[in-house]
Amino acid sequence: MHDILDDLSDAELVKTTVRANWENYHYCLGKSPSIELSVGRYLTWLVTNMPDHFMNLVVCTELPHQGVDDLIKKTLLHFKDLKIKKLSWVAEDRVSTMDLKKHLTANGLTFRESFATEMAIDLNILPQYISLPDGLQLIQVEDDETLRKWIHAASIGFGVPLESETDWFKFFRYVACEYPFRTYLAFLNNEPVGTSQLFTSAGVAGIYNVSCIPKARGMGIGTAITLKPLLEARKLGYQVGVLQASQMGHRVYQRLGFQDFGKLSVYLWENDLQ
Repeated sequence: MHDILDDLSDAELVKTTVRANWENYHYCLGKSPSIELSVGRYLTWLVTNMPDHFMNLVVCTELPHQGVDDLIKKTLLHFKDLKIKKLSWVAEDRVSTMDLKKHLTANGLTFRESFATEMAIDLNILPQYISLPDGLQLIQVEDDETLRKWIHAASIGFGVPLESETDWFKFFRYVACEYPFRTYLAFLNNEPVGTSQLFTSAGVAGIYNVSCIPKARGMGIGTAITLKPLLEARKLGYQVGVLQASQMGHRVYQRLGFQDFGKLSVYLWENDLQ
């Protein structure tokens, strides 16, 4: 149990906390029997059937003194056997990043600097209310039927293949409606149009899976569905909200008051046998 982070004065602590919340988010997904979660001395990973870099994560916690290439090759072969299509690979701060980069790129991974912007906000500065489009309703997802609607809207918003919705639902239903997750769905005139999630861990409120279907963009729905979980987190006693912003969402978060604290750099892998 982490103490709640009180403010944004220590930039390095904020950056570490953003990463910790992100990693914990993935590890909590491992409650599902349809997900493989492996915790080892050198590598920890969570992999799903989703063809998405963010839903398949490898974290390098330490480099062995010998056999780094063999470890990487063996691990990638395992993912190919599982028919994993895409994944992201990150390193903890104590890992020699130059050595790791050399080995990973030699084995076909691509280094993506500035993959996402790490952002944080003091929840005390949030507006209590914002003007919402007529006909917009924000609800918390609490049952399987609503979760299926959430997944369908998120799939459209993120451009995830619709045939992956069954796999997404299969593992998400184990956590999406349970602490420390809270999952939110926006309806516009009774049509699901936007999604978000709150994940409280590492002493902060993490925001995930903010999406809006293309035809409903530019109406303030992204702002509303982001603000909803942040206000809930403030009620729960959290002082800081964190997220990792795509280029599309960055301006929305800035307008809410989020500050930049760095860039998330990852190595991306795609299974060339698919």
